[in-house]
Amino acid sequence: MNITEIATLLLEAEEKKRPIDPLTTLFPHLTADEAYQIQLAQIKHKVENGRIIVGKKIGLTSKAMQDMLQVSEPDYGHLLDDMIVLDGESVSLDEFIQPKVEFEIAFILKKDLKGPNVTMIDVIDATEYVAPAIEIIDSRIRDWKIRFEDTVADNGSSARAVIGGKPTPIENIDLSHIGMAAYRNGQLLDTAAGAAVMGNPLHAVSWLANALSRYDISLNKGEIILSGALTAAVPVSRGDTFTVKFARIGEASVSFS
Repeated sequence: MNITEIATLLLEAEEKKRPIDPLTTLFPHLTADEAYQIQLAQIKHKVENGRIIVGKKIGLTSKAMQDMLQVSEPDYGHLLDDMIVLDGESVSLDEFIQPKVEFEIAFILKKDLKGPNVTMIDVIDATEYVAPAIEIIDSRIRDWKIRFEDTVADNGSSARAVIGGKPTPIENIDLSHIGMAAYRNGQLLDTAAGAAVMGNPLHAVSWLANALSRYDISLNKGEIILSGALTAAVPVSRGDTFTVKFARIGEASVSFS
């Protein structure tokens, strides 16, 4: 199995908007570590072609998603400069294969965080502010027939990120109890609290810093960290507008044309 060749398969699927069969079917013995190497090979290729890493995303933070994929920990992916969408902007469905949206809390860092042994206190100390976010996820794997190794190799099924709201210092905010309401076309979709993300989104970010240290990767000053979805991912149709509203930190929205 060639890491570079598999990375190329995923890059071509993304570029041509043509999904491929699950990697875990094509390569039944694919390990999680090999899947991360495939992800990193794609990021390296994109950076060499002019893209800039602007952050990281955490996925599979909910027990339900972990149970579904039969894993006991989250996964992660990289955010690049061409993945950031302005709050309230409209994006074309033609840019994706099979998009869904998730509603999250974004952390913007004022100093580097590198594991191992990063604690939630370290995350608070390193955070410039938090903001509401909508992550647009997409899978280069046909029909979302993914296992853990598939989504890891596929950069955490990431596609775009919308950062909204008003930058809010993290001090004096109880992120585990912060309330969220998500809307599609003005109709309430779902509600949740921050505790849906590993008990506290701070815990998710500290987990990420420690997990990345295995690959000698740091969370860097100025980066955006998407801390994980508070509710299940929602499929997208042309004409949809999604809005998420958080107590204390504001709202974010995105439309699809």
